[in-house]
Amino acid sequence: MTGVLVVTAVPAEAEAVRAGRGQAVTVAPVGVGPAVAGAGTARLLALAEAAGRPYRLVVSAGVAGGFPDRVEVGGTVVGTSAIAADLGADSPAGFIPVDQLGMPAELLGAGPAITADPNLVAALRAALPAAAVGPVLTVSTVTGTVAGTEALLRRHPDAVAEAMEGYGVAVAAAQAGLPFVELRTISNPVGPRDRDAWRLREALAALTEVAAALPG
Repeated sequence: MTGVLVVTAVPAEAEAVRAGRGQAVTVAPVGVGPAVAGAGTARLLALAEAAGRPYRLVVSAGVAGGFPDRVEVGGTVVGTSAIAADLGADSPAGFIPVDQLGMPAELLGAGPAITADPNLVAALRAALPAAAVGPVLTVSTVTGTVAGTEALLRRHPDAVAEAMEGYGVAVAAAQAGLPFVELRTISNPVGPRDRDAWRLREALAALTEVAAALPG
């Protein structure tokens, strides 16, 4: 096996990971959002397997929004699970997760939540003791209101952050039979959209620092 595949959404995140981890892992930007991230990751895994050099684990890495009072801007998150937080149906009574819509189980695939590999989570927790640890929500639309933040936390009270790729990457890893974990640094609080409050440069610098903890 060729080792570790680290996927990010955009090149700036990939560069930040490479700056902290060097050449010991393969780092590839695969695009923004769960669909393109899942497809891009699956393609990389399939090509490596076809070449006889399959990967042995997959990491989704990058910046994210952190839920207030759970992780600060500039902080680090180790994801215990990747949750497709907006996969489901709207209704007068509120959001209905896809696994509660009455579909046959075989149509749900991995389901709306994929648990990260516990050994990878434990290793990152040991290397990054200050990191917040908990579920990371994957959304196709970034939350931008107080009401949206509160609704997410009612459905996922243990969530520590939201991003846009983790679940897609996790599905690709699961279908390839590979362990998965998500590592994020926080660029902004989840809530009312205020680009002036974002600290992307600081989050990318933090990503470089924590990348050294990635398995190799």
